[in-house]
Parts: sequence; C-alpha cells; structure tokens
Amino acid sequence: MQRIFTLTFLFCFSATFASAQFGYTRYIVQFTDKKGTEFSLAAPSAYLSQKAIERRTKQKLIVDSTDLPLSKIYVDSIRAIPNVTILNQSKWLNQLLIRTADPSAIAKINSFPFVKSAAQIAPVPKPTDEIISSKIEPVYDLGNEILSQVDGAQNASGIKDIQLDYGSTYNQIHIHEGEYLHNLGFTGKGITIAILDAGFQSYLTNPAFDSVRLQGRILGVWDYVSNHASVNEDHPHGSQCFSIIASNRPGIIVGSAPGASFWLFRTEDAATEFPVEEQNWIAAAEFADSAGVDMISTSLGYSIFDNSAFNHTYPQRDGNTSMITRAADLAARKGILLTVSAGNDGGRADDYKFVSSPADADSVLTVGAVTNTGLIANFSSWGPNSAGKVKPNVVSVGQGTVLANNSGNPVGGNGTSFSNPNMAGLVACLWQAFPEFTNMEIIDAVEKSSDKYNLPDGRYGHGIPNFRKAYDILSIERELRKYSAILGNDWIKPFPTPYQNNLGVIIKGQVDGLAKIQLLDASGRLFETQ
Repeated sequence: MQRIFTLTFLFCFSATFASAQFGYTRYIVQFTDKKGTEFSLAAPSAYLSQKAIERRTKQKLIVDSTDLPLSKIYVDSIRAIPNVTILNQSKWLNQLLIRTADPSAIAKINSFPFVKSAAQIAPVPKPTDEIISSKIEPVYDLGNEILSQVDGAQNASGIKDIQLDYGSTYNQIHIHEGEYLHNLGFTGKGITIAILDAGFQSYLTNPAFDSVRLQGRILGVWDYVSNHASVNEDHPHGSQCFSIIASNRPGIIVGSAPGASFWLFRTEDAATEFPVEEQNWIAAAEFADSAGVDMISTSLGYSIFDNSAFNHTYPQRDGNTSMITRAADLAARKGILLTVSAGNDGGRADDYKFVSSPADADSVLTVGAVTNTGLIANFSSWGPNSAGKVKPNVVSVGQGTVLANNSGNPVGGNGTSFSNPNMAGLVACLWQAFPEFTNMEIIDAVEKSSDKYNLPDGRYGHGIPNFRKAYDILSIERELRKYSAILGNDWIKPFPTPYQNNLGVIIKGQVDGLAKIQLLDASGRLFETQ
C-alpha cells in the first residue's frame, strides 16, 4: 500500500479551509496551556504506567509538562457545547480532536480564552469499504520464488548455525545476519512493540499469529478511526506488517522478532487522506507511551492529502514542523524507539520524492527499501538535500519482502512499509540483548553496523545494518562502561580488591603510547611486568 505507507501530510493550524468540495466535520482544538490540571509532575503514577515510569528512569529521562493530561476544566467546557463530540486528544500537543457540523459550536469554542485555535482537519468519513486502490501496496504469489533456508544456511566455516527454521523469510533475515541474534536466544522476548497502521484484518484467525495469540502477547488493540476495541475487520496492511515481525510457522514463515509482545492500533483511514490520521497516530502513540511500550513500528507516512491545502511541502518536511513529526520526536524523548518507513515516492520527479512525515523526524530510525541482494528499490523515498541529516537512516528488504497473507502463507510484497517491520523486529532483538542502553544508543549502534556508515547517502542512508556487528559494538561498549564504573575518577585501579587468585588492572590512558605495568609485593619485590 504505497499511499498508506508513503502518505505524507502536513497540517498547519494557521489556516482554515472552507471548501465546498469537503464538508468538514472534524476539527483540532488547541489549548493555550494546561491550567487547572488535576495532575502533578511529582506524582506521575496517576497518569503513567509503572513500566512507562521505569523506562524514563532507566534512560534518565524526566517527566515534564508534555506528560501531564489536559486540563479537565478545558475539556469539560468543550464537551458541554451542544453538537460536539470529543474523539481523542493529545497531551503532548495540548489539543483535542472533535466532531461537529455546527458552525455555532466552532464559534463558541473560539470564543474561549483558553483556546488557541479550532481548525478543520477532515470531512465526514467515507464508508469503511471505500478503499482507494492507489493506496494499497499489492502483494503477490511467490510461486517458485519461495526459497527456504534449506540446508544451505552455513557460517564461513561451513558449519550450520541456524537455530530457527525460517522457511521463506531466511533471505530478509540473513541480509542483516539477524540469525546471529536469534541463535543467541534473542527473539524480542520482553520487548513490547506498538504497531500503528491501517487495520489488522484477520489477525485473530491467521495461523501466522498462532504463537503470539496463544501466548497472550497481543496486549491490546484499539481503532482510533472508528473509536472501538476491534481491528480485526479492517484493512490488511497492518496484518501484513505485523506478520513480518511476529510470524512463527517454522519451515514456512518466521518473523524478525517472533518472541516480542504487541499492541495493535488502527490510526489510518485507508479510504481518505486527511491530517486527522496524524492526530489519530499521535493519540495512539501517547497511549502506547503511557502503557509502557518499548518501541513503535509504523509503516505510515504523510505528505500529500486529498485537499492539497494540507500538503506537507518539502520545506515543511524538515524534521520539526508537521504535528506527527513533532509527536514522533516527543515519543523518542520519552525513551521509545521508533522505526518508520521512509515512503514509496522515490520514483517521483518532484520534491515529494523525499521522505514523508514522520520519517523526517530527527530521532526516529527511518527505513528505506532494498532487494534481498542489497540493491536500492527505485520506489524508496530519498533523504532530504540538507547537510548533516541522514535519511533514511538505514535500509532493509522492501522489494520482494516475504509476508503472510490472511491464510498465514507466505506471499511477496513491495514497499518501505515492509522493510520497516523487518528492521523493527531485529532492533527489538538487539535491545533485548542490551536492555541497559537507551533508545538512541541502540539506533546509533544499528547505524554504525551498517555497510555505508562512513559514507552515507540520500538513497541508502547508512546502508544495510549487520546485527552481528551491532552486537559486537554494544558488547564492547558494555565492557567499557563496566570498567569506567570501576575506575570512577581514577586513571588506574586494580580489581577486584581484595583479590584471591586473579588480579586485573584497568588503565585509562593519559597519553597515546605504550604503558608498562609492574606489580610489586609488600616488600617491594618485583614479581610481574606487562
């Protein structure tokens, strides 16, 4: 679904669009402040889960004013206006999404001194079955392309070292040496991922998800488009992305993090393209944060809307402007690791060929698409023409990606929608191995492991990550941190003290060069030199 995961939209609150073509009924109401909120920064447990608080504590992040819920007085004032329905809200951006067709209600809202603006954002929703075909990334029968790992999965010494029977997904795992993490037992267990998408059709019956269902690792769902607790009947795009991470049918299809846990959120209305979907995304991301997720994987993007007045132009896709991009960076500031598809507009001739929003966000891992032989997919969106900003951050298999259809069988698909979850799952496995590192440190290690890290470009970014290398990078850093903790403020220290059979010495070099260490006993007799 190119449009679903390439859709890039920008919303500016400074404009009000009165169009006869679109009968606007949904509005964003922005507040000036949070005065009167009944919550306190000193008592975050009233509005954040224990896991969300622990995530902040572990990463040395503070609870700030964006974490505080909206002012109840302000919200109740809006709710009391006749013909107004509150659909969802954002505490990060201090705003409400409402529905009303009553102009007098909007006039009343704008008269409140605590309202910054009330701007239209979307018309009456279309019926759920009106799905625009151009927004669907087609999948296809793999036929003879289905290649299992067979018996050819060997390491450089010719020794078989593959513990999982990946079936048809081996190539998209192996291009990153993802099997190295899996072989060590890291399959994403203990990592919670929220997937924000257009629906998860048939996930309740799809055999690809038997393991994750039976083990209770689908922690909850919500449809932010229709405002109900079911996503099984909606668009298949989310299930396709979900299957790339979570599938577990040995010998047929195995995902990149088959041991992870999940929240499934529908935020995208596949029938239309309006910035209301950005607001839905933000509301879902905030819930995910409050619930304590570790990661968000989203194969959605926005730049071109049904009403071009909302379009996110190239200058607006700057990593700081669109509301979904600002929210993505706020989520990262809460310690969540976000992976985002770059978009499918790389073949365009205009400036919409560059990454969409929130792929432009500074603090997310933006994923472009390559084939399973490492060649860039021509549809993969370009990174911006700006010095010092690398987008996409990395690439993964998005052309010829293997995913599960509604029957749980492998089919092929093309799009950065599919490269993103493949990468998200492997990142989850890496974070499981190194839980003491922050979200940004994990992203940094993934980038440093990539084959173009020293010479990134606007198509591949830093290139194709190698998770064996990423594991080694973080292993070394873990050791360095351990030794730094022993050293403290000293530049040389023996450990452990007292020692029994073995004694180590840690030195933090003061100048470049060789050092000679001499060990003497209590009488001054030299007994060891290195």
